[in-house]
Amino acid sequence: MSTKQVLAGFFLFAGMVMSIPARAQVAPTVKISGLPLGVGGGLSDYSLDYGQGRRMLGVNAWADYELFHGLGIEAEGTAIVFDKPSTLQRMKQETIKGGAIYRARPFWGVRPYAKALIGIGSIDFPSNNPLYTHDTYTVEALGGGVEYRVWNTVYVRGDYEYQMWNQYHGPYNLTPNGFTIGATYYFRKIHGHL
Repeated sequence: MSTKQVLAGFFLFAGMVMSIPARAQVAPTVKISGLPLGVGGGLSDYSLDYGQGRRMLGVNAWADYELFHGLGIEAEGTAIVFDKPSTLQRMKQETIKGGAIYRARPFWGVRPYAKALIGIGSIDFPSNNPLYTHDTYTVEALGGGVEYRVWNTVYVRGDYEYQMWNQYHGPYNLTPNGFTIGATYYFRKIHGHL
C-alpha cells in the first residue's frame, strides 16, 4: 500500500468515527424564565417650573410589566420633597402615574426606552391664603431613557421625564421635568444568547 492510500483510509476512517456522535441541535439557543416584571427606584433632580431656577430633589419608584416584544405597562410614583429652596419651604410635588413603555432592542449593551404616562399630581405650595396650600391635578408625562445591565438581572437606569400638570391655577400648565438615576431588578432571566 502506498502512503497516499494509507492517509486516505485514515482520514476516511477518522471522518466516519467523528461523525457518529454528531447530531442536530434540537434545544433552543435562548431560554427565558420568570415573570416579565421589573421593579426599581432611584434619586431624582427636578426643575419645579415654579419660579426661575428652582430645583428640588426626590425619589422615584416604578414597576414595569412587559406584554410582548418590548411593549409593556409601567406604574410610577415620584416624590420631589428634598432640598427645598428657602423661598419655597411649603413646596412638595408628588405624582402617581401609569401608562405604556416601549423598550427597543439593546445595542452595545444599552437598551433605550420611551414612555407615555398619565395620573394624578399632588402639590403643596406657598400661598397668601393659609387655607389653600395644597391641590391635586391631572398629570401627563412623556419620557425616556436608557438601561444598562450591570449584574445578572439588575440594570442601571437613566431617565428623563417631562410632566404636564393641566390647568394649574387657571389656564396654564405647570411643567416640572427632571432626571432620575436608579436601578431596576427584573424577575425574568434570559439564559443563552439572543
